[in-house]
Amino acid sequence: MLPAGRRVLSALTRPRVQGIATPAFSQSPAALRRLLSALAILEQREGKLNVGSLSAITAAQKLGGPIHALVAGSSIKGVAEEAAKVEGVEKIIAVENGAYDKGLPENYAPLLVENIKKGGYTHVIAGHTAFGKNLMPRVAALLDSQQISDITSIEDEKTFVRPIYAGNAIATVESSDAIKVITIRGTAFPAAPIGSGSAAIEDGVDPKADSPTEWVSEDLAKSDRPDLATAGRVVSGGRGLKSKEEFDRIMLPLADALGAAVGASRAAVDSGYADNSLQVGQTGKVVAPQLYMAVGISGAIQHLAGMKDSKVIAAINKDADAPIFQVADVGLVGDLFEKVPEITEKLSKA
Repeated sequence: MLPAGRRVLSALTRPRVQGIATPAFSQSPAALRRLLSALAILEQREGKLNVGSLSAITAAQKLGGPIHALVAGSSIKGVAEEAAKVEGVEKIIAVENGAYDKGLPENYAPLLVENIKKGGYTHVIAGHTAFGKNLMPRVAALLDSQQISDITSIEDEKTFVRPIYAGNAIATVESSDAIKVITIRGTAFPAAPIGSGSAAIEDGVDPKADSPTEWVSEDLAKSDRPDLATAGRVVSGGRGLKSKEEFDRIMLPLADALGAAVGASRAAVDSGYADNSLQVGQTGKVVAPQLYMAVGISGAIQHLAGMKDSKVIAAINKDADAPIFQVADVGLVGDLFEKVPEITEKLSKA
């Protein structure tokens, strides 16, 4: 196992001269920063900008150099105009084509590669979301670069920090690839605010690559509650709720009383208590709300990896030795079937 903070080096050097390795670049750091340019990949759905994807712009701002953003799909004029208002963005590259609506990597990756090459970007940044995790490895392969995944900090233009082993260790990674392909953890970079920017909007290159796959259908769980990935309050239920009926009876009124999004542990999802779109953890969504309430969740390391950056963690569990209490700011040992309805009632009156 790598110790926390270990540096993984992939240094680019010229041939040794009299036994001394000379740097591949001799420019000053300031000169190198002037050569930097970043492309942030924005997500949209049905003509609406995914505001969470603006985290890619925040990350790009930490690099220095000009920042462009790319969005593709049908009816994206409004999306491009909204993104153009983000301060610090110089250009929005828009590709109007319904073939990119669902983000299929088989045709979206060639689209990105063509625009990356045209723009001469040194950094390509997307969120570590289902979209980003599906797309960026393919882009990296086409560019013959090594992807740097799920970063939480940028030290300089070639050095990045990312968690490994479910967050138990932190790796500092230095890359010498000409084009750095990066996915970022959204909870580590707040979404760039939409302000009074006036970025230029231009049409991107559309290679219209053939895709061997076809989007057939989707079945989405719709809710009026806040989006789990960006909510300021989250209540999550675990295996201790025992059934889907009890999950709905206990957790939904609590979420409504708090104005919170609903989440679930993997054990609850695997048992059929909740939809898999609600899963929080290493293999689900990573969240960092102001308040995270874990109900009937023991606190497996995979779950903690998805919520331990929450500002305040409250836990309710009948097992006083449950690992969740080791990370909780507030803990209540008791029967959730009694305690949670009592809390919900008091919150509703308040």
